[in-house]
Amino acid sequence: MADPKGFLTTPREVPKRRPVSVRIMDWKEVYEPQDFSHLQKQAGRCMDCGIPFCHQGCPLGNLIPEWNDLIWRGDTTEAIARLHATNNFPEFTGRLCPAPCETACVVGINADAVTIKQIELRTIEEAFESGKVSPLPPDRLTGKTIAVVGSGPAGLAAAQQLTRAGHTVAVYERAEKIGGLLRYGIPEFKMEKSILDRRLHQMQEEGTRFRSGIDVGTEVTGQQLRSRYDAIVLAVGSTQARELPVPGRELHGIYQAMEYLPWGNKQALNEAPNPEINVAGKKVVVLGGGDTGADCLGTAIRQGAASVTQLEIMPRPTQERPSAQPWPTYPMIYRVSSAHEELDNRIFSVSTESFLGDSDGNVRALKIVETKFNAGKFEPVAGTEAEIPADYVFLAMGFVGPAKSPLLTQLEVELDERGNIRRDENFQSSSEGVFVCGDVGRGQSLIVWAIAEGRSAASAVDQYLTGHTRLPSPIPPTARPMMV
Repeated sequence: MADPKGFLTTPREVPKRRPVSVRIMDWKEVYEPQDFSHLQKQAGRCMDCGIPFCHQGCPLGNLIPEWNDLIWRGDTTEAIARLHATNNFPEFTGRLCPAPCETACVVGINADAVTIKQIELRTIEEAFESGKVSPLPPDRLTGKTIAVVGSGPAGLAAAQQLTRAGHTVAVYERAEKIGGLLRYGIPEFKMEKSILDRRLHQMQEEGTRFRSGIDVGTEVTGQQLRSRYDAIVLAVGSTQARELPVPGRELHGIYQAMEYLPWGNKQALNEAPNPEINVAGKKVVVLGGGDTGADCLGTAIRQGAASVTQLEIMPRPTQERPSAQPWPTYPMIYRVSSAHEELDNRIFSVSTESFLGDSDGNVRALKIVETKFNAGKFEPVAGTEAEIPADYVFLAMGFVGPAKSPLLTQLEVELDERGNIRRDENFQSSSEGVFVCGDVGRGQSLIVWAIAEGRSAASAVDQYLTGHTRLPSPIPPTARPMMV
């Protein structure tokens, strides 16, 4: 194990965030650099417990005690090898994953959990800085060709695994640049896009081919993909946003979060100095208390909004783990993101009854009411109606399935009762040779699940094309979605 007394003698510490007054003036990542010796002390808190429940908490099955011990000993070369053994993109998960591994950490039963997420992040960053991350092209090519549609974390993970197995892989993306949600949905202050670009460069050097700016289903049809490729992997995500069908929804100034966030990223990178959606000096209301809502909050702050209010229909979570969500499950507790440190104006247990507009058809306010949860549904509390002024409203209430693209019809895939693409225990859809991974099959989920699904689907595709596979599959057949 690492330091035998580390979990007793060393308190949990995470890197400091830059002062709020400083970081809201730019779009750079919020954390200050962390000294490696400090990181080693944190890694030394790992107990190397007999049953590492952190493995259970991580969908990728990351070898957490192993690379914690290696970091504590200063063996960064072997540490990154163990980390990359299960995770293609630890620089993404180290920044964006909510770390279910930490809530499953044994130390966390009666103390503060090991800083697993930060150790993961600094391990990969140390590796990049010291030149330990290099392309891994295949020794030989199989002659098999694969089209991956969608360049989010699931699609990229599947593509990298299949390329390294010797297949010729082309990744299609309808947006102008590769990256999907990683590029257009994640704000720069959470992950700078140079982090994404350096990994894409590695993939290109390995042989993965990228085809951006192509809307598969219209510019390239499903039939054309079938004629060109031996297999197809659909990783198009869950992009159909949840709507709020209340009076006034048609007013100007009301947008889905994913209509807004890409403009913030383009502004941050000087690709759109005057973005189409700019809330500078405006009153903003964000509907939804999750990560996407916090992303809208941080973006609005950096654009210079006059005020930002975030509404959540659920009651305020407790500070402590609820009794119904015992260790090692992931608990619903009150969390404060970096954006909430900058401005925390959350209102819980409220519902929007309608949007109110001015004479020009622009939104001017929301009519809200307090709610209580009763008999499985939210009920309004009489006499609690109120108005909140708003020039812009952003809906960050989640996603309900894939967009109904012509591609789905062209490939003749079936949908399940939730609107996702139906697939079997081998990640294959109802259409021969068409495989499915990520949110488009699983439903809206975590980035770590997307990568796990991409790796598992790649293993299934390799088996389908060659009759055998040496690619690892983090999701065992018993845990895979079955066709019904």
